[in-house]
Amino acid sequence: MEIAIIAHDGKKEDIVKFLIKNRDILQQEKIQFIATGTTGGRAEQAGFKTRRMLSGPLGGDAQIAGRVAEGKTQMVLFFKDPLSSHPHEADVNMLIRVCDVHNVPLATNEATAQLLINAIGQLS
Repeated sequence: MEIAIIAHDGKKEDIVKFLIKNRDILQQEKIQFIATGTTGGRAEQAGFKTRRMLSGPLGGDAQIAGRVAEGKTQMVLFFKDPLSSHPHEADVNMLIRVCDVHNVPLATNEATAQLLINAIGQLS
C-alpha cells in the first residue's frame, strides 16, 4: 500500500509526530511512503523511508495527484494549515478532487488520519 504524506509548513512537525506515534502500524513491510520534498525529508529524519517528489509549491502535489489517478497511491495524509494562505492552492484543490474522483481516502487533519491508520491496524 502506497501512502502519500504531505504537510503545509505550519503542520510539518505535527505530521512527523503523527508518524512517530503510529510507527508500529506504519512501518509494516506492506506500507510504502511517497511525500512532497520537505515533508519527505522530515519523515526520513524521523526514520521513515520515503520516495520524495518535488516540493508542493514546485509541483509535488500535482505529482502525487498523478499517482493517485494512476492507481499507484491508495491513501493520502495531507495535514493542511487552514490558518495560512498558500500560493499553490490550485494544486491542493486538484489533489483533493482527484482523490474524490478515484475514491482514495484523504485525511486533511490528524483526527481523520488517525481513523484511517487505525483501520489499517485492524487489517493487520
